[in-house]
Amino acid sequence: MSYTPHQAVSTDVRMNAATTTPGSVFDSDAFFTRVQHARTRGLMLDYDGTLAPFRLNPAQAEPYPGVTPLLDAIMEARNTRLVIVSGRWIMNLLPLLQLKRLPEIWGSHGWERLSTNGEYDARPARREALELLVAADAWIDEIEACGARAERKPASVAFHWRGLANHQVAEIRSKLFQKWMELAKSNELAWHDFDGGIELRIAGCDKGDVVRTIVAECGPDAAFAYLGDDETDEDAFRAMPAGSASVLVRTQYRRTQANSWIRPPEELLEFLRRWHDAAGGAP
Repeated sequence: MSYTPHQAVSTDVRMNAATTTPGSVFDSDAFFTRVQHARTRGLMLDYDGTLAPFRLNPAQAEPYPGVTPLLDAIMEARNTRLVIVSGRWIMNLLPLLQLKRLPEIWGSHGWERLSTNGEYDARPARREALELLVAADAWIDEIEACGARAERKPASVAFHWRGLANHQVAEIRSKLFQKWMELAKSNELAWHDFDGGIELRIAGCDKGDVVRTIVAECGPDAAFAYLGDDETDEDAFRAMPAGSASVLVRTQYRRTQANSWIRPPEELLEFLRRWHDAAGGAP
């Protein structure tokens, strides 16, 4: 098989996620006051599970109602660096956003970057890592025969099992793990669990690297927030600087490194409204 993708390479918080113990409350009022007075602002947003609900068909995962107009308003005000940080391949994400302006997008967990002027850049991968992805590509027919869906991306291959019965998930996971052990002697590829599957990704880049890059480019006096829902967002939460908001966006709480938690879609919309207002956006 060809492997083209890999050749290119109220918003009150109820918990302090560092302790995962109810009662320690993140001061959202103080945070948005900081946003109001900051000279530079960076708002980083995961897509699936955060801005949009999960769908069995990922091509149908459109943003929650009300999200797109708020993002349009935030970008129109031109006082926030808005960044979409997704595990998706950028080319598959763009049709879903439907924003008036092109936002900055980091796709494939940071392996690719699309600037607001349309400039695209992909990080180079080592030949050894690409060869391992080609080896994993050979598993796809067998794994999909068990009911999974394979997704090729520039630096990874993901196997999805959302919506399948527990016994199917167990079979798929077992088969993948057996095959993974054949490759596990190499440090070039890493196994990542996510909500609804696993991803085999070239090591050396994750969402935490994206956060560190954005923070460095914006400078130390900027106000930052990162909103995400999945295990893959934990790297970003850990990379957030002091005084920023790392926000877990989920209907149900889970153990996390985020310092705040909101439920979509209502509290997500409220957070985006407060950001827009604090940043001086037009009503």
